[in-house]
Amino acid sequence: MTRASPVVPPRIIPGTPPEIVVYDEPHDCPYVPGRVAVLPLRVPSRRLTGEELETRLAAGDRRQGMFLYRTACPECRACEPIRLDVESYQPNRSQRRALGRGDAVIRYEVGPPVLDDARVALYNKHKQLRSLGDGEIDLAGYRQFLVMTCCESFEIRYTLDGVLVGIALVDRSTDSLSAVYCFYDPSFPELSLGTYSILKQVELCKTWGLRYLYLGLYIGDCERMRYKSRFLPHERLLDGHWVMVERASDDG
Repeated sequence: MTRASPVVPPRIIPGTPPEIVVYDEPHDCPYVPGRVAVLPLRVPSRRLTGEELETRLAAGDRRQGMFLYRTACPECRACEPIRLDVESYQPNRSQRRALGRGDAVIRYEVGPPVLDDARVALYNKHKQLRSLGDGEIDLAGYRQFLVMTCCESFEIRYTLDGVLVGIALVDRSTDSLSAVYCFYDPSFPELSLGTYSILKQVELCKTWGLRYLYLGLYIGDCERMRYKSRFLPHERLLDGHWVMVERASDDG
């Protein structure tokens, strides 16, 4: 994602609550090289209620820090919001194995987002070992990106033998959870921590009586975003309508 810079003059979008557009400029796409992206960043005028967040998630909104955004790219429709209906979703054989392996050794805890050196170090390790761009985040950047929020948010902490190995930042609305960002120690590939985290969020949805888990954007043209298509069945927001994508064949 891009950093916000002021829109001159600022643009206010009416609604409940109203939102202020703070950035709305074309820039290089962060997902597909060579393409131009437009991702207007908006700040709600107050903290969102669960109902207000639910409406925005259903319309395709995502959150980064205090900002909401929705793709508005002029010549590209590669980004497709994706969600799981947790009652119809069925993990495949590989996902069931990942859940079993994780449950055998990983402990998890739900709590408010925390800012500390351990989380910043883990974030930077994940970014470096998975080649997710240049540069490192500092405490101020981590706070702005992953701790500040405009809605009800929490983190899931994953530990292995008492050591922090993963963090998932999650938003909660009246009917859904929204997976905002997940990072983990890539030194344990056998644990499939990214997959494991999604499966634990599915479990939380069921425990709390929530219907959907929003997984962000599915982008078929971006290798690191294709994994989301392996969670089936799922729904994608296409031309303003949520469309069910079924399992193509029985993969166990």
